[in-house]
Amino acid sequence: MNTTLLIGSLLLCGLIVLVAYVVGVYNMLVRLANNIDKAWSNIDVILKQRHDELPKLVEVCNSYMIHERETLESVTKARTAYSAGLNIDDKAQAENQIVGALGKLFAVAEQYPDLKANQEFLAVQQRISALESTIADRREFYNDSVNLYNIAIQQIPTVLVAQEIGYSTRPLLVVAPSDRKDVPLAFANRRPVAA
Repeated sequence: MNTTLLIGSLLLCGLIVLVAYVVGVYNMLVRLANNIDKAWSNIDVILKQRHDELPKLVEVCNSYMIHERETLESVTKARTAYSAGLNIDDKAQAENQIVGALGKLFAVAEQYPDLKANQEFLAVQQRISALESTIADRREFYNDSVNLYNIAIQQIPTVLVAQEIGYSTRPLLVVAPSDRKDVPLAFANRRPVAA
């Protein structure tokens, strides 16, 4: 009888430890998944602010960049694609299109001295540049959150719990291939400074 009671007690303790472990792992995965969602929401808020600035930028550029309709339309199309995105992947792809279109727009704007001197253009450009910096910081936090989550759900024995509750890896936000290209630098002719 004592042996049966001892074995029963050990089995009960083992079951309690197993349940506590599974609950702990589940809670950790929920926390990590929610951190990813929070990080994306933070990015989304800043992207929304930037998207609100884009029509102002296009409006200011319209009167100056008569021959650059394609550039202005690419900004507008990318903004629309972001709004139509249903999930993080769709929105991330649209976001990469916006970044590329903005880069092209600002590069083309360099060819229009009157536009570059326009105070409204400069104010919108500065606002968008500040938002871009914030977006970059938040992307880094998002990717850190995704990385921690992906590591957690792929480690043994956590992977067993993650598979049971249907958790799968999440994609990192990556830079568009067009943004990885070197930018040609041209320097104005300057006389060397005498030492």
